[in-house]
Amino acid sequence: MKSLAELQAIKERMKDKVILREGVNATRVVVGMATCGIAAGARPVLNTFVEEVNALGLMETVTVSQTGCIGLCQYEPIVEIYESGKEKVTYVKVDAEKAKRIANEHLKGGKVVNEYTIGANQ
Repeated sequence: MKSLAELQAIKERMKDKVILREGVNATRVVVGMATCGIAAGARPVLNTFVEEVNALGLMETVTVSQTGCIGLCQYEPIVEIYESGKEKVTYVKVDAEKAKRIANEHLKGGKVVNEYTIGANQ
C-alpha cells in the first residue's frame, strides 16, 4: 500500500463483503476466532457466512461477527446463532460447506441443521 487513495480503494472494494458488527438485526451469527478456532479453519467459515448472507440478500436481518474463545476447543470451528426470542444454537466442527448449508437452511429457511449442532456431536 503506497497511498491513502489506495487504502480508500481497498475499503470501497470490501464494503459489500462486510456486515457491521454493531448491527441490531434480529439474527446474529458469531464465529469463534480465537487461535484454536483459526487453527481449526474458522477464517474460511467466517468468510463463507459473510458471502452467503450477502448472496442470499439477508444483510438487513443478519449480522455476522467474530468473537474470541468460546471455551470448547475440541469442537472448533464453532458458530453460534442468536435469534430474537429463541434459544442460541451452537454449531460445531463447521467448515465452509457446512456454513453454506447453515446459511441456506437456518438463516434463510428458519430450520436448524441439527446434525451440525453441539448436541449431535457430543
